[in-house]
Amino acid sequence: MFLENKNSRIQQIHFSEIENRDVSLFIKREDELHPFISGNKYRKLKYNLAEAAKQQKSTLLTFGGAYSNHIAATAAVGFAYNLKTIGIIRGDELAINLIKTLQNNPTLKFASEHNMKLDFVSRAAYRDKTSPEFIAKLQEKFGDFYLVPEGGTNNFALKGCQEILTEEDAKYAIICCAVGTGGTISGIINSLNNQQKAIGFPALKGDFLQNEIKKYILKSDNWSLNIDYHFGGYAKVSEELIIFINKFKSETKIPLDPVYTGKMMFGIVDLIKNDYFEKGTKILAIHTGGLQGIEGMNLLLKKKNLAQIA
Repeated sequence: MFLENKNSRIQQIHFSEIENRDVSLFIKREDELHPFISGNKYRKLKYNLAEAAKQQKSTLLTFGGAYSNHIAATAAVGFAYNLKTIGIIRGDELAINLIKTLQNNPTLKFASEHNMKLDFVSRAAYRDKTSPEFIAKLQEKFGDFYLVPEGGTNNFALKGCQEILTEEDAKYAIICCAVGTGGTISGIINSLNNQQKAIGFPALKGDFLQNEIKKYILKSDNWSLNIDYHFGGYAKVSEELIIFINKFKSETKIPLDPVYTGKMMFGIVDLIKNDYFEKGTKILAIHTGGLQGIEGMNLLLKKKNLAQIA
């Protein structure tokens, strides 16, 4: 096994905005699993790596945007275990001046420094990334590889994400998780006990993730998505969110990323403040990592003369 079995620590959150509320909030620090293969990416890649080894594949190929946590984690895991990695990156304009792109993009710079071969495709072509024709062209270009889907979500990822919760976590009534492609929360849903419920906080606009999650889950009555805290969609933030993330870190010493965990925690705190949860409820939030994205977001915020993430 490449990535060993690990259980992350849980800490109680003491935050001024939810003081004197009869609700207990805890966070599972999946972000501490590995310095570079962080959080849910550790879980998603674990059994995909095992399957790649079983198939005797020495190259991993995957997809992502310019600031993708998954791209960074795949590059890191390939570097750590002497596997070749190829990243198909959305946006062919990024290849026009690659040196400048790498200077201005911490995620792609990290991936490149960890020996990932970056291949930039147009946004139109990227939309066809799951088609047999597109995959066939990649095989012609790069030869044999093990394909990891965008965001890492497949049945092997689900198996890994089902290991996030342990028997000791049965005391928490509500499990909260940020949602990107839906793989992490699907694994969590499948590992809930009969008394627990999951709430997902999508980082993207729209309600399409319901159907994506339903492809993977075993039950339909123990989870829900709250679509009120996406802040305009994937990778979009507001000054209010940045202020919240900085205040939360200042008081709890827990860093949050602006795309996933920051939005989730903002949503949880807002729901607690509005008495959404029954008194006495114990809530466990999953910290899915993604902290590598802070540096890139701060560069964008600086260009707009906005407050940055501390």
